[in-house]
Amino acid sequence: MNAIVIFGRLCLAAIFVYGSITGILDFSMKQEMIANKGLPIPTVLLLGNIVFQIVGAISLITGLQTRWGSLVLIVFLVPTTLVFHNFWVNSEETIPFLKNLGLIGGLLMVYSLASYMDD
Repeated sequence: MNAIVIFGRLCLAAIFVYGSITGILDFSMKQEMIANKGLPIPTVLLLGNIVFQIVGAISLITGLQTRWGSLVLIVFLVPTTLVFHNFWVNSEETIPFLKNLGLIGGLLMVYSLASYMDD
């Protein structure tokens, strides 16, 4: 496996590892953020958030089932981006929105290239 590909997957995974750890350590604060957005069952949504990030990050780090792992992270990112980074209401959310858009693009590349590499 190409070292650059592995390093790229590690770089992508880093933000999801960090996100899952902060979700666990700041559980009540994150739960309140979800509730403040008017979303139902914030505890279940936060647990799903943490699980999706952990599963996707492990997939990227290990190189096992990277197509599925990247899809899991995309499924996590799309609603998260639309709900929490609505730059059309708050211009301060433009950079986080674009960051997530870039992550989705990177994950789409991982998804498409994984079929050409050993998983």
